[in-house]
Amino acid sequence: MWLTPLHRAVASRSEEAVQVLIKHSADVNARDKNWQTPLHVAAANKAVKCAEVIIPLLSSVNVSDRGGRTALHHAALNGHVEMVNLLLAKGANINAFDKKDRRALHWAAYMGHLDVVALLINHGAEVTCKDKKGYTPLHAAASNGQINVVKHLLNLGVEIDEINVYGNTALHLACYNGQDAVVNELTDYGANVNQPNNSGFTPLHFAAASTHGALCLELLVNNGADVNIQRAIRSFSPKRLYLKPLTHVLKWTSSLLCMYQDRITYWVAWQRLKSKDGKSPLHMTAVHGRFTRSQTLIQNGGEIDCVDKDGNTPLHVAARYGHELLINTLITSGADTAK
Repeated sequence: MWLTPLHRAVASRSEEAVQVLIKHSADVNARDKNWQTPLHVAAANKAVKCAEVIIPLLSSVNVSDRGGRTALHHAALNGHVEMVNLLLAKGANINAFDKKDRRALHWAAYMGHLDVVALLINHGAEVTCKDKKGYTPLHAAASNGQINVVKHLLNLGVEIDEINVYGNTALHLACYNGQDAVVNELTDYGANVNQPNNSGFTPLHFAAASTHGALCLELLVNNGADVNIQRAIRSFSPKRLYLKPLTHVLKWTSSLLCMYQDRITYWVAWQRLKSKDGKSPLHMTAVHGRFTRSQTLIQNGGEIDCVDKDGNTPLHVAARYGHELLINTLITSGADTAK
């Protein structure tokens, strides 16, 4: 890792070793293979005393590593309040951004370090800052389920429905990652449960497709999400447009059905969700075989035989992917097998 003895002494938080090495001309600006200086290492390892020895010998505390992160980024990422205080007192740029335009506040929010988040904001951190993809600290906290940070940011009055470059709000991200506590908090604060992103997906579409989105879906439905809203998903092979659902079941062999259970296939399917072909949330549960979520949608008025722009119902989609339990659910709930 190209670590110098000074890097290692700092990592072990040995102030005495640091002083001895510096006395013998150790380079305080030395970098490892990730371009991290001893100060970066000190910040990441809560080595406050070591940092206090090193900082007076530096021309700047804002040196960036290979990823563009300063010592403040590392201290915030690791939740070291005392180190953050020290760096700010020594002139750290609170709004410095890394190569992805992420500030220290982004990282503290994502990791759920509420004390650091509050400290940074109190010292002037821009609470509405965005990275290159348009993610705000609220997006970061919501996506990773950091409920206390989410509450703090909402109490500060941040825009709850702020979008990133993909048109996703914090609610979209929380739903996709199955962060039900965050979804509950956002909906309580009035987040728009029917806001579409750039591809036409609402948070309900994300909850329907997510591996862990069952409770999120229920929360959205209970807060007025439109269960029949039709948005985007690229159609499958045109050949299936003329086939009945039961024909699909007969066509695909058991080995192929097993393959479609594989999560990689789910991911490929998710990557294809781009064009606006009128898929409803019930179609989404059919793509991913979300049994309980399909029941929730149906029980709350989801149109069981709704068709997309290619004429496919959720039953067509469930059959295409071999989700037998979901096929049975749709049929027993009244899906038209001849449609």
